[in-house]
Amino acid sequence: MTSAPLLMFAQSFAGVDAASKLENPIGFVEAAAQAVPGMDGSTSAPISIVLLLTVLTLAPAILILCTSFTRFVVVLGLLRQAIGTQGLPPSQVVVGLSLFLTFVAMSPTLEAMWSDGIRPYLDAPIAERDSLAAWEGVKQPLRNFMIAQIRGAENESSVEMMLNFQGYDADVRAGMEWKDVDMVALIPAFVLSELKIAFLIAFRIYLPFLVIDMVVSSLLISMGMMMLPPVFISLPFKLLLFVVADGWALVAGSLMESVVRVGGG
Repeated sequence: MTSAPLLMFAQSFAGVDAASKLENPIGFVEAAAQAVPGMDGSTSAPISIVLLLTVLTLAPAILILCTSFTRFVVVLGLLRQAIGTQGLPPSQVVVGLSLFLTFVAMSPTLEAMWSDGIRPYLDAPIAERDSLAAWEGVKQPLRNFMIAQIRGAENESSVEMMLNFQGYDADVRAGMEWKDVDMVALIPAFVLSELKIAFLIAFRIYLPFLVIDMVVSSLLISMGMMMLPPVFISLPFKLLLFVVADGWALVAGSLMESVVRVGGG
């Protein structure tokens, strides 16, 4: 079966430039298929499988960079450090919980991506499939989601910074609208915005545990027990506070409420 590296090698002979890969990645794979020996250029079953494998290969990066997964996993990771439980919950649990929280928080956007882009592409006959229309149907709801998060957190300065480094002067940036911001500038600006939001949420979560650590440390020093690590004493109190306050529900609820829900389209 034709492999993804072979498609990448064939793409160099097919004359597909780098810009087209970003504007229409589905079309990029199809154009590369035309240069593979023994292929007629249509998206046949083997090429469809290669296309699926390519999408699955890129899925982790898309998940991290274009969704709220970054926000969730950073907050839950810092929560684990604040409690002081070292490797508990395990990283697999933190990543898995972040993944499913992302699915729930972005369900309207994911549904719009499916109904506007993926399903029409799969339902159409092979000869009539429009990869550019499919990509636009997937991209637009995702763009709307990222823009909504940036605007909701008032982090437009990250977009301004990216446009500035792209070479747009202040006058041009002042006249630009959100539709004029390409994905190359929008994605890193969105990631920076998500990191800022995650750190702010984690700071508020950290404070009560920091107070417990300070109180326990002060008590140990006043009792002359300076050689006893404070974490041995503070950890049970942290766990008790977290359980009594139903901390997991509070943290998950706060994370979900921090996401601006949009329907895409």
